[in-house]
Amino acid sequence: MSILKKESKRYSIFHLKCPRCHEGEMFETGSWSFVRSFDMHKRCPKCDLNYFPEPGYYYGSMFISYIWTGWFCLLFIAFFHWYLGCSQTVAFSLLSTFLIVNFVYIFRISRLMWINLHIKYDPKAIEKYNTKAL
Repeated sequence: MSILKKESKRYSIFHLKCPRCHEGEMFETGSWSFVRSFDMHKRCPKCDLNYFPEPGYYYGSMFISYIWTGWFCLLFIAFFHWYLGCSQTVAFSLLSTFLIVNFVYIFRISRLMWINLHIKYDPKAIEKYNTKAL
């Protein structure tokens, strides 16, 4: 049994998929793209879920990003400095490099975590949208 099976919230979050149908993409470019990296679709291309239900909706995702990044930084530095015995300069350099490379992915994951708190998975969402569109 996989932790990332399609019905789970983790699947939607880590595959950057729509929280309702788990098939539509939320972002216009790839995960580590630095071109238009913050551009999101307005609606799900598969089930027509509105990704922007109200102005400032993703404000809460900023706090999720802050908490996860803060804890990650503490654990990263502790591991490299105390466990592996690297100097603080090396540990902070590695951390900075990691965060620069993965900043876009962290941003996207935080947004997916936020929207997944409010939207429930509906395996029939695409069917409902297709019958409504006819």
